[in-house]
This record gives sequence, C-alpha cells and structure tokens, in this order.
Amino acid sequence: MGFEELLDKVGGFGPFQLRNMALLALPRVLVPMHFLLPIFMASVPEHHCALPGAPANLTHQDLWLEAHLPRETDGSFSSCFRFANPRPLPNTTLGTEAHSSGKPEGESSTVPCSQGWEYDHSEFSSTITTEWDLVCEQRGLNKITSTCFFIGVLLGAVAYGYLSDRFGRRRLLLVSYVSSLVLSLASAASVNYIMFVVTRTLTGSALAGFTIIVLPLELEWLDVEHRTVAGVISSIFWTGGVLLLALIGYLIRSWRWLLLAVTLPCVPGIISIWWVPESARWLLTQGHVEEAQAYLIRCATLNGKPVGEDSLSQEALNKVVAMEGGQQRPSYLDLFRTPQLRRISLCCMVVWFGVNFSYYGLSLDVSGLGLNVYQVQLMFGAVELPTKITVYFLVRRMGRRLTEAGMLLGAALTFGISLLVSLETKSWITALSVLGKVFSEGAFTTAYLFTSELYPTVLRQTGLGLTALIGRLGASLAPLAALLDGVWLMLPKFAYGGVALLAACTALLLPETKAAQLPETIQDVERKSIQEEGTLIRN
Repeated sequence: MGFEELLDKVGGFGPFQLRNMALLALPRVLVPMHFLLPIFMASVPEHHCALPGAPANLTHQDLWLEAHLPRETDGSFSSCFRFANPRPLPNTTLGTEAHSSGKPEGESSTVPCSQGWEYDHSEFSSTITTEWDLVCEQRGLNKITSTCFFIGVLLGAVAYGYLSDRFGRRRLLLVSYVSSLVLSLASAASVNYIMFVVTRTLTGSALAGFTIIVLPLELEWLDVEHRTVAGVISSIFWTGGVLLLALIGYLIRSWRWLLLAVTLPCVPGIISIWWVPESARWLLTQGHVEEAQAYLIRCATLNGKPVGEDSLSQEALNKVVAMEGGQQRPSYLDLFRTPQLRRISLCCMVVWFGVNFSYYGLSLDVSGLGLNVYQVQLMFGAVELPTKITVYFLVRRMGRRLTEAGMLLGAALTFGISLLVSLETKSWITALSVLGKVFSEGAFTTAYLFTSELYPTVLRQTGLGLTALIGRLGASLAPLAALLDGVWLMLPKFAYGGVALLAACTALLLPETKAAQLPETIQDVERKSIQEEGTLIRN
C-alpha cells in the first residue's frame, strides 16, 4: 500500500484539508503584500530642486519655477537640474536674483540640485525615496532596494527548501513567521538607507519560507482529484493580498506605518502554527512513523472516516515506509543525479526565471499608464481572480504543460506588441499592461502547481527551493532591467518579452502531470519516464 491508498482511507479531501487550507491562507496574503510593497513604499513622487528664498507671499508659483528650473522635452519642469542663474521673465519681478544673469534664455546654464529636492506630497506623506532622496543620480539606489530584497528571497529559498526537507515543513514555517516579524519591524525602524537595505534583504530571506513551504504542505495532504482545485483556490489568497495592499496603501501614506501594517498579521500566524499539521508524507519518508500515525488518525477523525486499527497500525505504516523508500536524506545534487530529474530541474529553472522576470517587471513598474498608483494596483489585483478561475479550467482540460507554455507565450506577445504602440496612446498601453498581467499571473499560478507535482516527496521542498532560487534571481533582476530605458526606451520590454518567450518554449520540454499521482521517490520519477517512453515507442 502506497501513501495515495493510505490517504484515500483517511480522506483525501474533507474538513481536515479545508481547515489546513484556511490555516495556511495567511502566508499567501502576506507574501504579495511584501513582494509588491515597493510600488507604494519606494514610489517616486513628482519632484524638483529645492529652491530656497522663494517669497512667502508668492501667488504665481509657476512663474518662480519658470525662472529657476529648465523644462524637459515634454514641457514639464526638470526634476534633476536648475538654472545656475535664474532667468529674467518679461513683465515679472521675482526679486533681484532673477535679474542677475544677462544671458539670453537659450544660453542659461544648468546645474544639478545641490540643496536637495522638494516633493509632491499629495499621494504620499513619505516614501523611502523622499526620506533618503533616492532620485536623479541616486535613482539606481531605489531599484537596488527591490533587487536586494529578492536576492534575500533567493538565498532564503535555498535554505528553507533544504531545511524543510531535513527538519520538517511545520517547524520551518514557524521560523519563517517569527523571523519575518522581527526583521520587518527592524526595517520599519531603519535610521538610514544602509540599515533599511540590510534588514529588507534579511526579511526577503525570511519570507522565502512562505513561498516554498505552504503549497507543498497543502498538496501533500490532498488526493489527486482535488489537488488542482485546492491549488487554484489557495492561490486566490494571493489575489486577496494584492487587493488588500491597494486598500492599505491608500489608507496609510507613510512608508514606515505601511510596512508595520503589512507585518503585524505575522502575530496571529505564529499562534496558528499550533493547529497546522505536519506533512504525513514527509514524516513517513523520514521514518517518523508514530508522529505520522497520530496525524493520520486525526485526519480520519475530522473527515469522518472509520479506519480500523490494522489500517493505521505501525506495522502497516512501516510497510508504506519500506515501499516508498523511507529515511532518505535530501540533497540538491539529487536533483541532477538521474536523467529525468536532471531534465525537470534544468527546465524548471528556465521557466521560473522567465515567470518571475516578466511578472515583476510588469508589476513593479506602474508608470506611464495615465492612472495613479492606487488605481493601477487595484486594477491589476482585480484581473487576477478571473485569471485564476480560467487557469483552473485550462489545467484540467489542456494540462499543466500547455497551460504554462501558453500563458508565457501570451505574456511575451503582449510585451512585443507594446513595442509597436506609441507611448502617447495611454489607453492602448494600459490595455496591454492589463493583458500582460493576466498572462503573467496565469503563468505564475500554473508554475506553482506544476512544479509541486513534478518532484517526488523526498525532494519536493528541495526542488521548489532550487526553482524558487532561480525565480527570485529573475525577480531581483527585473527592477534593474527597468534601468535599461536609459540605453533605449523600449529595451526593458524587449528583455521581459524575450525571456518570457524562451521560458514558454522550455515549458514544452517538461512531462505532463495531469491526473497523475504525486511521485514519492526518485525511482517513481524515473519509472514514469521509462513508461512514457515505452508508450511513445509502441504508438
């Protein structure tokens, strides 16, 4: 008897699994709020050079700015330069300083802002940009905060993936909760830019535990029939986090209080660990038979399944352990030792890089759409729900592989079409951004489900840790790719679309997992590959 048959006896989908999904909903809400927090926390409001000495009774602000600030090609005032000597304006007296230069208007020289900047506080009372002047020559430092955060997620994914396969999902989930709370509070209390970057990087490492522990912990208690619907329903909580962030960001305009607001829910999360069950699959593969037995009995009781003593006796469970090849110690090298696992791992690395690179490249850049940041975030969150519902039907009908490849191809095409559309046509740019969000979100939703089903139980967390590492590498490079607009305005979109297209082609090389049982051991994965090859030869 394998674990799938054992799970069928205690109930593969019932009150026990529904309670588990509810308990693990909170991390799914917290993750998008932290991952997309830079949209508000690092927003760059309109700004211009600080101009000390402006008359207190000045009623024509534009006239004062006209005398001191050059204009950009689009007619707006420069954000990074001021005139070395204020220009005189006809029929206007702006003080003796305004007439100090006898140069014609076209010969007025400009200098960088030397006395700081003045910011528009109509949308935000404070952001990290306004607090530490991360604009103009320091613009790159603003993007680096997101890059360092995702590098932290990248490193954390490696650690949590390996450690949760060694020491259990439940323990490491508690570690993730506690460390996320402490480090986020430290970030909110940062006294300088360096402290903020360091603490946000460490926070990213802590939050990585949520990204790779929660879904497998759910799936490993579910039967084959309900894995898809449960995976999609659980991912809807991500959409809830996106929408909730838009609301909280609208209500709280200070970055420190905003960070605090999205962090405090970790406290009830820590308390909820008391009721979160450990994965019985993992316990059996590690030889912890008595603990697995206790959880299986609890599952059967809550699901109302009468189970005889013989079915869940230690002797029966020991047979399951022997059949599944228990007490195997995971290693990242195991992901590349055998042909099929090596192929799966290499392809998943490319797919996850493409999914993250295109998703965060689109999600973190909300400028140029003709809407304010709150409207864009609300709109992006609203389209996610129908996308997830669509993904549910697609993965059941078309399978995981074609759905993943199709979504990535759709994202690549939207980026490609946007290269041909004029930046002045805001409506078309907005429509393409929303469509790109739909496809990139669909690819993300499918990738989590698909990858969890590809790896065996003994290496599932390790495999997800590796793919999450590469995925977060893509996420960390996405903000930096936005700086390529200094080389060519359309180069960032070209990069996002090109990588998504490569990932779409790679996804077609992965095996289909539709209606397949979760593999328990490395041998299960290789055996399935041999069977598929034999079927192809016969056909």
